Amino acid sequence: QVQLVESGGGLVQPGGSLRLSCAASGSIFVINDMGWYRQAPGKQRELVATITSRRWKIYADSVKGRFTISRDNAKNTVNLQMNSLTPEDTAVYYCNADVQSIGHSGSLGYWGQGTQVTVSS
Repeated sequence: QVQLVESGGGLVQPGGSLRLSCAASGSIFVINDMGWYRQAPGKQRELVATITSRRWKIYADSVKGRFTISRDNAKNTVNLQMNSLTPEDTAVYYCNADVQSIGHSGSLGYWGQGTQVTVSS
């Protein structure tokens, strides 16, 4: 069993910054891709950014130049630094990880519980 726990959400004014963190724990052999997704009210969940185990990164066009994803493989964590936030960034942000568990040959995708980010004056 693998658990993902996010932290760092909250209320911020437009133009402000927030840093989200996600820690994976449990029966982990190796973590492949890690990433952040978000879901705004009435909208589908969308990709924000992903990072591979070799730290190759992909960003949604809407966050390029403003958000930075990073990971610490030794600590099984992934972070999302969000700068120049706008009200359009308001959403529940979810951590995702593709994990191969100990004793298993394949990998599964896991989700965190989500953390609310609200950008408002």
